[in-house]
Amino acid sequence: MGRLLSIVRSALYLVFLAVTVIPWALAVMLVSIFRRGDPVYWMCAGWLRLAIWGARIICGVRWRVQGLQHLPQGKTEAVLLAAKHQSTWETFAFPALMPHPLAYVFKRELLYIPFFGWAMARLDMIHIDRAKRTEAWNKVASQGRKFMARGTWVIMFPEGTRTPRGEQARYQSGAARLALAAGVPLVPIAVTSARCWPRKSWLLKPGVIDISIGAPIAVQGRSPDSLTREVEGWIEAEMRRLDPEAYAAAEPRQPAATAQS
Repeated sequence: MGRLLSIVRSALYLVFLAVTVIPWALAVMLVSIFRRGDPVYWMCAGWLRLAIWGARIICGVRWRVQGLQHLPQGKTEAVLLAAKHQSTWETFAFPALMPHPLAYVFKRELLYIPFFGWAMARLDMIHIDRAKRTEAWNKVASQGRKFMARGTWVIMFPEGTRTPRGEQARYQSGAARLALAAGVPLVPIAVTSARCWPRKSWLLKPGVIDISIGAPIAVQGRSPDSLTREVEGWIEAEMRRLDPEAYAAAEPRQPAATAQS
């Protein structure tokens, strides 16, 4: 009975997303003809706020955030956010919950999603072709530096893809390399979203998602590998603190970092 209820609620949630995103995206594209930058960003963040609110009301997915005091307080102070990635939820939630505009690094295929992707294309984001690794990194480095120079916060997922609950993928050093190139601090973020919205699934389960924001890590005088290991160590230790039952059966492993080409 519980699973059937989750299926019904999740189906209603998908309908809710589809019904709301179409007019919202059309409004974004219309406004973007005349205005760009922050006004369009906050319009999009408004729909994302609606999306996580809908998940809460329809599916019982709640959240709690700790560590907001670790984020920059100035309007022009840039930072690079390095976050755990377990599901779609945090991609919706971060712009909705963060007090400052974000620029995601994401695969360009998302731009082809009707309405949702079309609205994303009107934002200052960094979309890359993963098949062209050198070209992709050059784009991340040049656009990332440009955005952070004007105070935008760039967000990257060091594991590169969503990971199942209780697991970790190999952390790549792209976030550390970009932070070093831009001379901005790295802020690690742990998020337990797979507890309620599992990877590669549209079946949402009621519960609480924890977001924990770590203290900024200074990058001066550091190497990409040492920064990546520190980010990985903090995130994975925090994940085990926040969601211990998910890691109870997992064997301990040492952080391992590799450089992106």
